[in-house]
Amino acid sequence: MRMILVAALAIAPMLAKDNDSVKRLEQAAVIFSEVMATPDKGIPEDLLAKAHCIVIVPSLKTAAFIVGAKYGKGYLSCRGKDGAGWSAPGTVRIEGGSFGFQIGASETDLIMLVMNEGGEGKLLSSKFTLGGEASVAAGPVGRTATAQTDAQMHAEILSWSRSQGLFAGIALEGATLRQDLDDNVELYGRRLDNRDVVTSGIAAPRSAARLMMLLSKYSAQLAATVSGPGQ
Repeated sequence: MRMILVAALAIAPMLAKDNDSVKRLEQAAVIFSEVMATPDKGIPEDLLAKAHCIVIVPSLKTAAFIVGAKYGKGYLSCRGKDGAGWSAPGTVRIEGGSFGFQIGASETDLIMLVMNEGGEGKLLSSKFTLGGEASVAAGPVGRTATAQTDAQMHAEILSWSRSQGLFAGIALEGATLRQDLDDNVELYGRRLDNRDVVTSGIAAPRSAARLMMLLSKYSAQLAATVSGPGQ
């Protein structure tokens, strides 16, 4: 009981500081841009080309010496049914679990790719557990995904972290990911669940313009690379 109280007290300042969804959208765009600008050390291009959805959580925080005292907020976006374009962002929060932070790191940026329909369905539910209800594996790093293991090839979700300048695959075992209805209200002015945001064709808010532009930009580049000249 005492440990739960200590963890709650440690997390409380994080919650107080982390309530600006507009600022977080800009942070998410910056993270995605920086990762995609270094393809040899980032997310393999062929995996992004195949992904059904992406989740970006800037500055996931952890309280030192407290098991489970981890908390972050971020965004998800999914491709259209025809594979073209990306949906307006829905908001998520992630809590608890084992993240394998680098020693001494107090916060890290997370990126997840949802690789199939089953994973997308779980992502758009109200809440699910990574590594429990949805299979998750550390994503490979580099220009292509040729170094994928069997576990990575069959995982519904692949995940990466960036902390202290290091970008690497990371397993998010036991973390809970849930939609954040309050932040959706802040973005859209009305109560929407993430499934509505993703599937209803709702327009993205102005604050998401840079993130949406980057998703479209890199998707277009990947499509051109796959099709090749003259295709």
